Amino acid sequence: MTSTTNDAFDLRGVLLSGFLPAALFAIGEGAIIPIIPIAADSLGASLAIAGFVASLILVGELIGDVPSGVVVARIGERNAMIGAAVVSVVGLLVCTVAPNPLVLALGVFLVGLSTAVFALARHAYMTTAIPLRIRARALSSLGGVFRFGYFVGPFLAAGVIHLTGTTQSAFWVHVVCCLGAAVVLLVIRDPATGVRGLQRPTRASRPTATATATAADHATDPATAALEGEQFVKDESQGLFQTIRAHHRVLVRLGSGAALIGAMRAGRQVILPLWAVSVGLDDSTAALVIGIAGAVDFALFYTSGQIMDRWGRLASALPCMLGLSICYFLLAWSDHLDARVGWFIAVAMAMSLANGVGSGILMTLGADLAPADRPAPFLGAWRFTGDLGSAAAPLVISGVTALATIAVASGVMGVLGLVGAGILLRYVPRYLPRTLR
Repeated sequence: MTSTTNDAFDLRGVLLSGFLPAALFAIGEGAIIPIIPIAADSLGASLAIAGFVASLILVGELIGDVPSGVVVARIGERNAMIGAAVVSVVGLLVCTVAPNPLVLALGVFLVGLSTAVFALARHAYMTTAIPLRIRARALSSLGGVFRFGYFVGPFLAAGVIHLTGTTQSAFWVHVVCCLGAAVVLLVIRDPATGVRGLQRPTRASRPTATATATAADHATDPATAALEGEQFVKDESQGLFQTIRAHHRVLVRLGSGAALIGAMRAGRQVILPLWAVSVGLDDSTAALVIGIAGAVDFALFYTSGQIMDRWGRLASALPCMLGLSICYFLLAWSDHLDARVGWFIAVAMAMSLANGVGSGILMTLGADLAPADRPAPFLGAWRFTGDLGSAAAPLVISGVTALATIAVASGVMGVLGLVGAGILLRYVPRYLPRTLR
């Protein structure tokens, strides 16, 4: 028999107001990320400068991680997502009219800042709107939506570039997606509060819970689950640096491995478009190849979870790191070959295969390591650690490319992958129980 509390939960409303905006935003991001270095190159930037411009979206996300919690707490999850979409549109419009790489860099940085706010608000909204009994599945599905966007986006970008003949026109894909996400959030009612768009829920409309709520209530009552979820995300976004100090041992040791996982993944998003430029692929073809590679990545997000559940975390983390490292080395080795285009396509597919095997590994390790009594602050610090590596990798690639060549930069990333694999092999057994390794 279905309880009344279960009947009160509007799953369709959550899918429309939570997953649809997330899917639109992810498609827009997927469209522009492989295009940013190509757009910088079309404006006269060197490979090194193009890599630096591409890195600014991740640097913006890292910097935006710090104030995003305050923004979401003050104006609410939906309003924060709408505001982030608007700021993203401003940054994207700057990108479309940029006359030089410097102006393009400013627009990309604005997009990165807004992405951080949208990501936290999206997490907060889904956590507060979804009942506790299905929250894990919903958040896992949200990760799949994100990868779906990275699969679809490049194809849309390739089509737009082919039709218009200009690289910067691809930014309009994300403009349309951001506007679409904002419209959805304005029109669809919030299932948890019953309000629309920019309305700030009143105290009476906010979810409340009594002190006598039972454990069963916590598992089935949407209002109680929403209150718990809101507090969880609020805790996660506060006290970041205090939490880092409190858990510095695990964050320095195993967290450095997480940072290198983030670095290898982020480096892939930058070095593939740069390599496409270096081998002479045209813009639409490069976007098409990266989109097909995204399909390989997307197809494996569920398989990765099965690997971790059946054979342990290292069975996913090590093949991911070693596979990405080998691919970086292959890119560096192929620099002198005549068939560079063929090698680039093959390595792009292999990189996506390796990355797909490690889908969800950072979130899973963070959940395994988080203290049972106060998991949220640790998870916020863990995510910041991974984002730090993600932001640093493109800077390393652009710096090494400026000092040497893109092939040397690929080799450096390959070495970092081997170091990360060694860290995971050493510290995962130390910090995780045998059954989870």
